[in-house]
Amino acid sequence: MFKRLTLVSRLTVLYALISALVLCGLGVMVARASYLHFVDLDLAYLQGKASLVQRNLEQNSDSNVISSAIEQQMESHEGLYIALTDAASVRPVTKDIDFSQLLKARLAGGETYDWQTGGMTLRGIKEPLRQGGFLLVALDLHHHAHFMTQLHYSLAIYLLIATILSGLLGWWAAQRGLGPLRVMRERARNIDSRQLNIRMPTENSSPELAELAQGLNLMLERLESDFQRISEFSSDLAHELRTPITNLMTQTQVILTRERDSAAYRDTLASNAEEFQRLARMVSDMLYLAKTENGVELPNREPLSLAKEVRALFDFYEAVAEEAGVRLSLEGDATIIGDRLMVRRAISNLLSNGLRHAFKQSVVEVSVTALPETVELSVVNEGNPIDEAMIPRLFDRFYRTQKSRPHPEHSGIGLGLSITMSLMLAHGGTVRVSSKQPHTRFTLVFPTFSKTL
Repeated sequence: MFKRLTLVSRLTVLYALISALVLCGLGVMVARASYLHFVDLDLAYLQGKASLVQRNLEQNSDSNVISSAIEQQMESHEGLYIALTDAASVRPVTKDIDFSQLLKARLAGGETYDWQTGGMTLRGIKEPLRQGGFLLVALDLHHHAHFMTQLHYSLAIYLLIATILSGLLGWWAAQRGLGPLRVMRERARNIDSRQLNIRMPTENSSPELAELAQGLNLMLERLESDFQRISEFSSDLAHELRTPITNLMTQTQVILTRERDSAAYRDTLASNAEEFQRLARMVSDMLYLAKTENGVELPNREPLSLAKEVRALFDFYEAVAEEAGVRLSLEGDATIIGDRLMVRRAISNLLSNGLRHAFKQSVVEVSVTALPETVELSVVNEGNPIDEAMIPRLFDRFYRTQKSRPHPEHSGIGLGLSITMSLMLAHGGTVRVSSKQPHTRFTLVFPTFSKTL
């Protein structure tokens, strides 16, 4: 049942219970201290009366005189009772008081004994006499009992009122302290796919709630960023798919408008096949990009010689380079830990990009440099420089710089550099870009061998 209560109710109940326990403990201490204080006062008073009686006994031997003196002592204080004993009997000066329990009690010096007799509660001491026997002095406790009863009643009333007030104050403090949570709740209710820019308030909050708000704001920022990327990706994807699909539909509709010869049909089918290949490549790249961006683990970790991997790619791109009138060169070597296919894909994307935008009769240079903290593989080509304003967007999906780069007929679909960045992030590295006339440099930065293990 306690779990079903609201947080404010739980805090109120807990605060009231804690207050009640603390107040109960304080009440017990006050009652106990009052009781012990009365015991000490009574002991001092009884010992004082006992000393007076003993002096009278020492100064007079006449029993009548002694009895008269003792009666005067008792008359001076209501509820005081005195008795003398010898080896055989008890001789109480006051009638109707049973001192037998006090006489039988084994008391050390400075101790009192409480007992009940005749409807009264008495507290007494037992002092040995030099003449033999004991001097018994007792005090009626009805005044103390009345005071203690009133004290207990007052403490109980105070405890009840204080507990109620503590509960009310606890409820007020909880309501006020958890006010920012209610504000967060109201703001959270307004968050949807169209309002991901809403943030939780961090001002006027306790440090704990401020930390919670900051954590939620960071989460909302990540969600907004991811949702924005998904929205942009969907928009870009629709835009990219529209062109080949429109081309396919237009060519097919045109070819079907009238009878044509087999050569025209073959040309149309060949053109459609190119568009289908472009669509297939686009879908494959998108699936690969989605896989790498979802924090994929490296399928296979092994030592890789970057120079060896680059030479293997040179064999593949040699024909493309000859057709473009570009020469490939390699300098340096270093070993990294990574996945062979993913590393080759990253280097291949940069080589393809370099060959696509290099001037004729130029050189696409690949250099590998081992540094203390990183291993860098750079691909440099000579060509038109990239506008500095475009560099931050080079790794966005479907982004192309056709207007400022040559050979638009060979441009890709704008996913190569995005895939390269994702592959490098999977290896714990990154990609750098610099472009100054006439060289453009893309650099893959891998962590060192020791860091990758």
